[in-house]
Amino acid sequence: MTNMASEARGWHSIASLLGDQPEAAVAFLGVPLGERSLTPGRCDLGPAVLRKTLPRLSSYDLESGLDLGDLAVHDAGDLMLKVTSPLDAFEPVRKAVADLCTRHDLSILAGGNNAITRPGVLGLAQGLGVPLDHVGLLTLDAHFDLRDTDCGLTNGNPVQALLDDGLPGKNIAQIGLQPFANTRRMHEKAKTAGIHVQSMGQILADGMSTCLERALDHLERHVDVIYVDFDIDVIARNEAPGAPGARPGGLSAAAFFKAARQIARHKKVRAVDLTEFDPSLDISDITALVAARWLAEILAGVALRRVI
Repeated sequence: MTNMASEARGWHSIASLLGDQPEAAVAFLGVPLGERSLTPGRCDLGPAVLRKTLPRLSSYDLESGLDLGDLAVHDAGDLMLKVTSPLDAFEPVRKAVADLCTRHDLSILAGGNNAITRPGVLGLAQGLGVPLDHVGLLTLDAHFDLRDTDCGLTNGNPVQALLDDGLPGKNIAQIGLQPFANTRRMHEKAKTAGIHVQSMGQILADGMSTCLERALDHLERHVDVIYVDFDIDVIARNEAPGAPGARPGGLSAAAFFKAARQIARHKKVRAVDLTEFDPSLDISDITALVAARWLAEILAGVALRRVI
């Protein structure tokens, strides 16, 4: 056992893994961006609440026998973005992600709204010195995030902004898109751009693991590194009440956790984010615990890289 102290005084938690450990393979960064959300709220509170929830999760997975107790995670702190627009936040986020990606095998961003994904992708490209057309983006999201950018950057258009930046559509895979949550125009944009799209219905029909394999296989053929955006509103609203864009009929939390572990095992995945968690809407800490378990599953996936 990693911690031989009496468990009457506490257990070895996921929070115990985080610290000032610049040589660690994994880094964690809070990105509390809340401005310019299409649904007004307090996504900027997400990173702080996630941190407060981590002590409630053990570092041991009884189902697989995996113990994360020896996994070190460098805690890079939180960026100061609470009153910053996506435009003003772009450079600080891009720079921070670029710096982390040069020093760590996986960089984990806790948002914050979905506008952090664009500077996250560009920071990954810059940090690793990879041309943008060699970078892949995988999203687990109820929405395409292909709204027009003529009225500025928001949490509803990071994918459109990345297309405008020059990210090829064939380098993008989107999973979990839901009926009556998107427009025909957005769907046509995705088709025209060559984006790999799998809907919520396809997940229900084929299973999350199969859909993920298809998406990752598609990206692997085109890119050298992959950035993954986990928008928590892909989960059914009853299991993620603190996700303002979540709807009934979405992904189960259990499938979300399984996807996180499967994705984090993939060695081309070098950065991930969790977005659209609004603690002000949460009920009984349900979404906070989902977010914390997501982080645990990401770390489990990283630990499993050692055996493949």
